[in-house]
Amino acid sequence: MSHHIIEFNNVHFTYPDGTDALKGLDFRITHGESVGIVGANGAGKSTLISHMNGYLLPAKGTITIGDLQLNKSTINHARKTVGVVFQNPDDQLFMPTVFDDVAFGPLNLGMTRERVIERVNEALTTVGCLNLKDKPPHHLSMGQKRAVTIAAVIAMQPDILVMDEPAASLDPKSRRQLINLLKEFRHTKIIASHDLDLIRDVCTRCLVISDGEVTADGRTDEILLNEPLLEENNLELPLSLQHK
Repeated sequence: MSHHIIEFNNVHFTYPDGTDALKGLDFRITHGESVGIVGANGAGKSTLISHMNGYLLPAKGTITIGDLQLNKSTINHARKTVGVVFQNPDDQLFMPTVFDDVAFGPLNLGMTRERVIERVNEALTTVGCLNLKDKPPHHLSMGQKRAVTIAAVIAMQPDILVMDEPAASLDPKSRRQLINLLKEFRHTKIIASHDLDLIRDVCTRCLVISDGEVTADGRTDEILLNEPLLEENNLELPLSLQHK
């Protein structure tokens, strides 16, 4: 299933202010993998996420999604294949009601109104927010907004699900619901997070990013139990492991 594959080859990116955010990233993620991306603040995680469906394009190097190299002419393909949930829900919620926000993507795929309604109801039910569908997004709590942005991406039924800090601002119950939801998502998923316990729960593989480069890539338990490696990258053991 090549359409589930995402590959970065020597990817570089520099912001207009001269900040070198990515400095030759190399990795390949294949069908069905659950991959965590960890690193200190400023390591390049969010910039990396923004490259995964063309919100940013590399200054040098290539990104391949499925069988196609990512560029301006293939961005639409990338955005159908890769669903991204960004760190700030307010960046993704802009319609008058929750229903309209979740319906926006499927409508743009040309679905019938009846199919769109089915998709919206399914996605909102999956994240436990069907009762919010007629509410204005700006009236929701941060946890509710985050759940709705996840529903909006799920409604597109992407082959690859990408999430940037999905558990931020969630209460313990909502965080557990998110973890259960992610475990049920059977396609490829990529999660960037400071919540190393969430990464440990959900992801079988882990990439460590530092100063715009991949400094480690391996099985999650091996990476997150490696205290010297974590310390070198300004990270700590997951909380669940700190007092054992």
